[in-house]
Amino acid sequence: MSMRSSRSVKRLMVNTVTTWIALAGLALTPATGQQSPHGAPPNGVPLTFGMNADEVSQALGVPLNYVRGRSGDELFLATSNVKGSALSSRSDGLYLQFRKGRLAGWKGDWGTIRP
Repeated sequence: MSMRSSRSVKRLMVNTVTTWIALAGLALTPATGQQSPHGAPPNGVPLTFGMNADEVSQALGVPLNYVRGRSGDELFLATSNVKGSALSSRSDGLYLQFRKGRLAGWKGDWGTIRP
């Protein structure tokens, strides 16, 4: 084995070990994603399927705004205005779908800037 190939093998081994150490560190680090204002309701009650509109409004701490749908099968929007400077004013919406009067799903609209 030549001196050049020996260096290449050592370099490859060092790179491999470094990569594995970095990946192991990432795997042990807790995930920190973007937190929504609806992610941690003020009263600590999480959203769960089957809640009615009043329970959802209470859990989020904001009123629900009707978007569309027939009675019992509505789509509501919960907006929480995050206070800040004029440049960072945000109103992140959370769309809530109700079926037969019960919460069937929700979807966040993060990052929408509304007046």
